[in-house]
Amino acid sequence: MEFKTDIEIAQSTPMRPITEIAQTAGVDAQYLELYGNYKAKVDYRLLKENTNPDGKLILVTAINPTPAGEGKTTTTVGLADGLKKLGKNVVVALREPSLGPVFGVKGGAAGGGYAQVVPMEDINLHFTGDFHAIGAANNLLAAMLDNHIQQGNALGIDVKRIVWKRCVDMNDRQLRNVIDGLGGRMQGVPREDGFDITVASEIMAVLCLASDITDLKARLARIVVAYSYDGKAVTAADLKAQGAMAALLKDALKPNLVQTLEGTPAFIHGGPFANIAHGCNSVMATKIAMKLGDYAVTEAGFGADLGAEKFLDIKCRLAGLTPAAVVVVATVRALKNHGGVPKAELNNENLEALERGLPNLLQHVSNITNVYKLPCVVAINAFPTDTAAELKLVEDKCRELGVNVALSEVWAKGGEGGVALAQEVMRLCEQPNDFTFAYDVNDSIEKKLNDIAQKIYHADGVVLTANARKQMAELEALGFDKLPICMAKTQYSFSDDQTKLGAPSGFTVTVRNIKVSAGAGFLVALTGDIMTMPGLPKVPAAEKIDVDENGKITGLF
Repeated sequence: MEFKTDIEIAQSTPMRPITEIAQTAGVDAQYLELYGNYKAKVDYRLLKENTNPDGKLILVTAINPTPAGEGKTTTTVGLADGLKKLGKNVVVALREPSLGPVFGVKGGAAGGGYAQVVPMEDINLHFTGDFHAIGAANNLLAAMLDNHIQQGNALGIDVKRIVWKRCVDMNDRQLRNVIDGLGGRMQGVPREDGFDITVASEIMAVLCLASDITDLKARLARIVVAYSYDGKAVTAADLKAQGAMAALLKDALKPNLVQTLEGTPAFIHGGPFANIAHGCNSVMATKIAMKLGDYAVTEAGFGADLGAEKFLDIKCRLAGLTPAAVVVVATVRALKNHGGVPKAELNNENLEALERGLPNLLQHVSNITNVYKLPCVVAINAFPTDTAAELKLVEDKCRELGVNVALSEVWAKGGEGGVALAQEVMRLCEQPNDFTFAYDVNDSIEKKLNDIAQKIYHADGVVLTANARKQMAELEALGFDKLPICMAKTQYSFSDDQTKLGAPSGFTVTVRNIKVSAGAGFLVALTGDIMTMPGLPKVPAAEKIDVDENGKITGLF
């Protein structure tokens, strides 16, 4: 059988005009803003004017990722197409890919094989320009902040206590730490500065959590950019920046409508990373998907200790959402990797290593069912190398926890390969659940940090550095202590040490920095050596990407 790459599959599958997809989804033409033939923005007025009851919300998450890959987006798309095959009215809600990973290690992020969202090249590159708008708004605020200091600093901003960074949507380690404002009095005030990747910008989180333009503006106004010499928080409102920032974000706030290879409507909007931000697509896209579909299928980034924890403890809490069911994606290959097998040997049957790696999956499942009290199914993202004995071992161990396992063959078969998973998800959606958060938002910052570390990571607790303790005391004094927590942590382990695979125990999580994202409405706790600006690998994916004289792109995954 001829092997096709993801981009070749995407390019050889005819797309339907986006106006047809909108019709299928029940989006009236008055809400549609076309970006060519296959992409459209949907006006969020639809949310206020559509009186349909909400559909059931399904969250797709995964085990801790490994170099072997889990296929979370692929499973999300295939599950939606599987539900469609069963005659269900279903809409997908996904994040937009960041250019950093597209040109870095991962390649594209629009699903894979026969379970993809299209137009794949557009989605993976500039799409509708949302990330550029977010970067521009972020950097406008930075420019207005430095200009205020240059023009006399009426707010008394302490130049050594500026917490707002510039951003760019690219993996560029060179920009992590910079000194700017050099060149004399008229060139600004020299100071240490740095760049985040756009998906780590608080503007991204604000856009993804805002309910409309008024809420967006109010959130932007609350953003803390620096502290004054007398210890007061200086906000975007103090700089009178929120109006201009909102003007830049006016169109970016509208969710983007595209389609799967099988014509299922898909909203792709916003893209915070889950290891350094809250890891979910926009609340607005999720709510519109629930208004239009009887089932809305969404995903949260990386493993369930990051993406799902933040989806449930931050997004659901702030937006008043309750998932009906959760899918935890795993592969036999990745579980063997967690059991100590190097990447080169993952195709060989190894029940002992699989048994050693399984606790990673079982701990994620237990967190979903016992901590969050939600119904759960394990989706085994099938590879041709999986053996019957390996699949049976995974199934038996999950059954011991009272959780079913469904084989997902969506990469090779599209929606047809997702029917078994779809049937189990539909069954779970009919079960009542007692959805509970992992912590009480009104507890102290330290108690919330410990609750996440102990209940979700299964750590002994957190250790706060002297710097983090000082920041915590300041945040409490400023009245920011009742906000949810967004943990910035490695995605490769339950711990803050990426080498600790499987389900480690007897460890603590070191919190070295706590900062407030007052516009987003949460505190960010940086653990271990996590960074908010990734770097490119030795051989970036960008080296293989090209475009021919007809504008056809190749090498994009």
